[in-house]
Amino acid sequence: MRRDLFDYELPPELVASHPSADRDAARLLVVGPDNLEHHTIRNLPDLLPEGSLVVVNDTRVLRARLLGQKLSSGGKVEIFLVRKLGKATVSHDERSYEAETWQALGKSSKPLRPGALVAFGEDGALLARIGERAADGTLDVALFSLTNLTIADAIDLVGHVPLPPYVKRSDEAEDRTRYQTVYAREPGAVAAPTAGLHLTETLLDRMRSRRMEIARVTLHVGLGTFQPVTADDLDDHPMHTETFSVPAETEQAIARARARGADVVAIGTTSVRALESAADPERPGFVKATHGDTRLLIQPGYRFRIVDRLLTNFHLPQSTLLALVAAFSGLDRVLAAYRAAVQQRYRFFSYGDAMLLRRSE
Repeated sequence: MRRDLFDYELPPELVASHPSADRDAARLLVVGPDNLEHHTIRNLPDLLPEGSLVVVNDTRVLRARLLGQKLSSGGKVEIFLVRKLGKATVSHDERSYEAETWQALGKSSKPLRPGALVAFGEDGALLARIGERAADGTLDVALFSLTNLTIADAIDLVGHVPLPPYVKRSDEAEDRTRYQTVYAREPGAVAAPTAGLHLTETLLDRMRSRRMEIARVTLHVGLGTFQPVTADDLDDHPMHTETFSVPAETEQAIARARARGADVVAIGTTSVRALESAADPERPGFVKATHGDTRLLIQPGYRFRIVDRLLTNFHLPQSTLLALVAAFSGLDRVLAAYRAAVQQRYRFFSYGDAMLLRRSE
């Protein structure tokens, strides 16, 4: 489908640069078949059918933005971690170190050449040996530490919160908690599943009090979040691989929801992609416990098999995420809702407001 169909006008001042004062204070646009309703996230438990199954993405955002210096020249370097690849052994000063290999984006004042060493933090907390550059512009880097820190702890110590490019500021102390969901558990994402940023433990307890079940999936949000669609047709857009997991407990929770005729409510497009990637081809409406990689691109014409309702933030024009939402509730309806949100001065993108939609038949 043509990229330019997923477009709308957005005044730049509506891009949220900071989160709302409280997670559940964000505004919520409820998109019905023939009407729009204006609420706040605090109303969400009362807007969902009693007994629904609510599915959240429990990925945990890494401090994936690393700012350092070349050991050879002191030149400034920025490395943005994208995806963990595996393990390796590297040599430095006649010693061997266990390392993790990562796909990354890198930039510096002068080209980053294979073999270059970059230091992050003090006293050898984290170093990177630069590898080859791939055809898509990413680098392979090997991360290791001269200290007793694990690589995960070293990244957490020296890294910065990977705020999206449209947030035109450096990360601040509050981002360490606010750019993370309250149920984040599995480290691996380089961007937040942003619809989930609105939920609080109190909201989740209120859902449970209305006999809703909370289930988890994991999808580690990766490079695709930052990659603009450049192809004229979405069919020609190369989706980047993202790792996901749907556990057996969630397979069973969906089976229970189907047995009682309850809706499956996805918190965020990442939950949608995980669930739809795990759909059981033999049993429509059910999933199979799955762990693997997905490159699923959802656009109008896609037949949803699992998700009945969706809580999601407002997405960038001409993006794959907007295409997914348009597939879920209808392109005309979604674009009309976006125009109304602009008129009503909703806040957009990662730290912005949200919308609640039903699946279109």
